[in-house]
Amino acid sequence: MPRRTDKPAFTPFADETAVRNVGGLSIENGTARIAVHGQVEITRDRAGLAQARDLKRTVDAIVRALGGADLPESAGAEEAEPTRSVRNPFG
Repeated sequence: MPRRTDKPAFTPFADETAVRNVGGLSIENGTARIAVHGQVEITRDRAGLAQARDLKRTVDAIVRALGGADLPESAGAEEAEPTRSVRNPFG
């Protein structure tokens, strides 16, 4: 039986808004990439075990999403809008 969690489901690559926090670690969802920021200290106690399980569930979901997709060799760099000159608003 799957273990229940109070946190809402994190569906990797589904949107640009979902963020999963594990301790001081933020896992920010995106449709093309997922960003991971911060740090987490996993202590040798029940709280640490809960954090480790939460982190594992999240990473496992990301791996499943990637494994079930037809992936390119590299996602490449994001394309930036071309630069253009604009009139100086100060004179």
